[in-house]
Amino acid sequence: MAEFVREVMTPGVVAVRPDASLVEAAQLMRSQGIGDVLVADGQQVVGVLTDRDITVRAVAEGTDPLTVSARSVCTPDPVMVSPDDPVQAAVALMRAHAVRRLPVVENGLPVGVVSLGDLAEAEDPDSVLAEISRAEPGDGGAR
Repeated sequence: MAEFVREVMTPGVVAVRPDASLVEAAQLMRSQGIGDVLVADGQQVVGVLTDRDITVRAVAEGTDPLTVSARSVCTPDPVMVSPDDPVQAAVALMRAHAVRRLPVVENGLPVGVVSLGDLAEAEDPDSVLAEISRAEPGDGGAR
């Protein structure tokens, strides 16, 4: 069983500038096969932007995704963890803040993301959530 965040996190960071358009962010998500990006001002994480944020906070409101910035739609000031934090601390933060992913920051620099799926896979690799997390994007959606 994993003890520390570094053992379960997805290493590496995919980020956009705060002034990036939602189209840029969505295209990056598509090309990387992911559902979220960090919003970073230089090396500082200022938010987390998910595909759901784009849909619910922008497209559903009728805004133009070419002109709306990532900063205006992202979840600002995200709760973050360190790679050396206990896994249970990450679980507690997700629960307390009702979030599904946490940026992992070491010495002030983003180094990865830990998601609910990462935790599920580490705790019970045979669980349905772990299986879904391992699936390639597009495996089994509506046809």
